[in-house]
Amino acid sequence: MAEEMLIRISAFLGVLGLMAFGEVLIPRRHLTTSKARRWVANLSIVVIDAAAVRLLFTAGAVGASMLAAERHWGVLNHLSWPNWLELVLAVVALDLVLYLQHVMFHAVPLLWRVHMMHHADLDCDVTTGLRFHPVEVVLSMLIKVSAIAVLGPSPQAVLSFEVLLNATAMFNHSNVRLPATMDRCLRWIVVTPDMHRIHHSILPRETNTNFGFNLPWWDRLLGTYRLQPNDGHERMTLGLTQFRDPARLTLTGMLLLPFTGRPGDYPLSHDR
Repeated sequence: MAEEMLIRISAFLGVLGLMAFGEVLIPRRHLTTSKARRWVANLSIVVIDAAAVRLLFTAGAVGASMLAAERHWGVLNHLSWPNWLELVLAVVALDLVLYLQHVMFHAVPLLWRVHMMHHADLDCDVTTGLRFHPVEVVLSMLIKVSAIAVLGPSPQAVLSFEVLLNATAMFNHSNVRLPATMDRCLRWIVVTPDMHRIHHSILPRETNTNFGFNLPWWDRLLGTYRLQPNDGHERMTLGLTQFRDPARLTLTGMLLLPFTGRPGDYPLSHDR
């Protein structure tokens, strides 16, 4: 457990620092709100989320995979394939589960209420990729643990997925400008900042596209891919129509959003 924690923290701090430096060096957009205020609120959410997961899921997703291996739960625990192949299959399968979960949080109005805290950020940078309501984080962990019980991935595969997901979420939410050619090539293997930023558009028809966090294939295969925002990346407005007051997006305000805020026209099930 100590080794797992060291790997997680090292990867987290390394990617956070790298992307934060990139945002200063080659920013994609001008920020519209105070970066210091947003970072304090967004990183405070990370601490609260980590505490909630540790309190409710002592061993976390890796612990669930160890239990599954011990009790021979899951498909992969009944196969004798090479370790590298099982790892790749597990990462791809878990990424599909997270994609479908993301779509579900946009499709069900009650779940959208929890998820909209993530979208209420008026800017999009590396810390936006860490900004999720504790209720959503707990529900996501329940879904992940259930998927692990069915799939039966190894602890190494689950740890690899968790570290990769956290790193790519910070990468694709970052306010970093990539050369157009690099972005075009990377979009075939990983979700890029320009690809995912469209998902944070204020326009519902753009918010409900590009759901992938890690692998970009599911959006392309399942019809939710959008190439570019209607107004371009520099001019597009980020956030949600119903939350435009920065004073409301304090740490306390964000935690209360699911219970006090209106869902607007964003849920996929909303009649348009």
